[in-house]
Amino acid sequence: MDISVVAAAREDDSPVDEPLRIAAVADRLGYREVWAGEGPTWDAFVLATAIGLATEQVALTAGPVAVSVRDPLTIARGAASAAAVIGRPVGVALGTSSKRVVEGVHGRPRTRPAAALAESAETVRELMHGEPGEPIVPGSTFRRRHRPPRGPLTVAAFGDRAIATAADHADRMLLDVVSPEQVRALRAKLTAAAERSGRTPPRLAAWLPAAVDPEPESLTQILRSLVGYLTVPGYSDVFAVAGFGEAVELARSGATADTLLAALPPEAASTVALVGDAATVRARIDAYAAAGLDEIAVVPATAADPAGERTLTALADRAH
Repeated sequence: MDISVVAAAREDDSPVDEPLRIAAVADRLGYREVWAGEGPTWDAFVLATAIGLATEQVALTAGPVAVSVRDPLTIARGAASAAAVIGRPVGVALGTSSKRVVEGVHGRPRTRPAAALAESAETVRELMHGEPGEPIVPGSTFRRRHRPPRGPLTVAAFGDRAIATAADHADRMLLDVVSPEQVRALRAKLTAAAERSGRTPPRLAAWLPAAVDPEPESLTQILRSLVGYLTVPGYSDVFAVAGFGEAVELARSGATADTLLAALPPEAASTVALVGDAATVRARIDAYAAAGLDEIAVVPATAADPAGERTLTALADRAH
């Protein structure tokens, strides 16, 4: 099981530069890769470049970036530009994002998301492997000047069509906030899709919130990050089966985020996260590995644990 680290801005009152601090801790502790997450606060390629300049050894993956917002050349150029500045591999993660972000923040239509993901993944993969001197895109008189970014192409997937896209084009498929049971089912779907396309299945990774020896503030931060999943098909069922049906029903009724947070007991964090003392978290990691996960991308809680240092230190030996 590989362990990487997610450095993404929380869209709350946490420090804007918190992702840089998380990445610096990960680099110092010897983690091999950091994900530079994109959102309303940070552009993923700028963040990846800033992290690269502030660290010594970690490889970077930018994203997931929304395919309805960025065209394939913009994505591949961003990765190549960041890699040229920092002198280390930079990968790209693609995703469809949500209507709330694509339309509500960017003002772009989120139409045909599964088709857009497939089209973008195929083209980005080709563009990320072009060599200097070749046309920057087929038929263009502009020539490539950057070397390939040398990082992996990751596709964030959950539905069947997105899984097929990952199987067809990705080096790695990314899940977000899943239980071991979901990993087992999604791994089977990925394997079947790869067999149909005649490819070796890509590696399977998941972003998972994590807090080792958490303070109450850490648990609250993780629970707040889970509230938005209570109405998402697939996720809501997991919480209901785990005994949190009341919160799921409240979410379906349109309850506010604060109401849902109050309805989720601390135990709910253990459903799709790595929470507890070091032994508990390590056992949880083993459960994910047994379910078929190849990599856990740790999203460390930072409330009462600045830059997630306590959690990242506790797991650092698993990252080597």
